[in-house]
Amino acid sequence: MWKVAGLAFAGLLVVGAGAAGWAYWHLNNNIKSVDINTALGDDRPPRATPSTEPSATTAALPTEAVNILVLGSDSRSGKENKALGGGDSTGARSDTAMVVHVDAGRTGATIVSIPRDTLVTRPSCPLKSGGSSAVAYGAMFNSAYSVGGPVCAVKTVESLTDIRMDHYLEIDFSGFAKLVNALGGVTVTTDEDIDDDDSHLHLKAGTHHLDGKTALALARTRHGIGDGSDLGRIGLQQTLVKALLEQMASTNLLTSPTRLYTVADAITGSITTDTGLASLSDLIDLGESLKGLPSGEVRTVTMPVVPAPSNPNRVVAEEPAASKLWKSLR
Repeated sequence: MWKVAGLAFAGLLVVGAGAAGWAYWHLNNNIKSVDINTALGDDRPPRATPSTEPSATTAALPTEAVNILVLGSDSRSGKENKALGGGDSTGARSDTAMVVHVDAGRTGATIVSIPRDTLVTRPSCPLKSGGSSAVAYGAMFNSAYSVGGPVCAVKTVESLTDIRMDHYLEIDFSGFAKLVNALGGVTVTTDEDIDDDDSHLHLKAGTHHLDGKTALALARTRHGIGDGSDLGRIGLQQTLVKALLEQMASTNLLTSPTRLYTVADAITGSITTDTGLASLSDLIDLGESLKGLPSGEVRTVTMPVVPAPSNPNRVVAEEPAASKLWKSLR
């Protein structure tokens, strides 16, 4: 997403002084943000330390790794999100959670999915209304967002991984669908038939070109594949993310200013970020730093888990494998 964001925003600056000026103002004001750093203070894992010996090929790129918590929320606020289904209309949960770790020098990246049904110790989190939530043991991972929004989601992930989240990025249902449509759809291949009445998705095994609504249904499907658990859905989500990255890389947005603007508008209008990514210049800088990242060097994994002893419908981190994975990314 950040690669295409950097390309899109940079391209807008060359479509004409007046038009670009208005477009920059509009897109910059699209972005919603949360001041996570102020809310959490200093009681957090340390930031990544810069490499002291950058190679000749990476010297011009950031010399420290960066970690980004990416959430797909099931918010039902607004008509578009409600129309795209699921959950109640009074709150939201983190329907999808991925820790994106980008190596120092931007030579590779690892995307780690955290199953939303994972039982964790949810730390005390600051609340918008004042005060803090109580520590909760054996809480579902996705409850952190429901309790304390992005701030609590970040704190819970940092508590689970002992890795500092340098940035936060959230996209909701309608935003994801708009982005896929703006890119002209996305092509994915499924290994088995999918028949899920809950997500309204019915696909035969094979290759399909999906519009935004259908791609969202694929991302949310769990009951029509495998054993119906969240782990099967994560596999579909990882396939979809890779396909979407390939679609972004192959789309020459600069040949069509209209499409370029549509994609940029879809991105900025659908995301919530931390204050460190809350401007076009911040997103451009990040996108520029990632534009040389080889797609073959992006790996997707799932945090190792096992069925929870207390509830076979939930999972817990499998140790020591989970700790070894997080340690490898510090």
